[in-house]
Amino acid sequence: MLSEFLSKKLKNAQYKLLKDGSYFGEISGLRGVWANAKNLEDCRKELQEVLEDWLVLKVRNKEKIPGFTIKIDRRQLVKHA
Repeated sequence: MLSEFLSKKLKNAQYKLLKDGSYFGEISGLRGVWANAKNLEDCRKELQEVLEDWLVLKVRNKEKIPGFTIKIDRRQLVKHA
């Protein structure tokens, strides 16, 4: 579930070669998820780390995540005597 979400979002990432020769990557629709590195491979790795951190923070703060639904088995929320 998580790896599928991450993979899907990373496939939609957009990368640009900047004037200074570094690369900028972002995932549209996910505010604050971007990376900048000296080469494309490092930019991809950094963007994945940023996406993973972003997802953890969203889950921790119980915020909505575009394209991701957390399903809770309500039966596990019931306490048995």
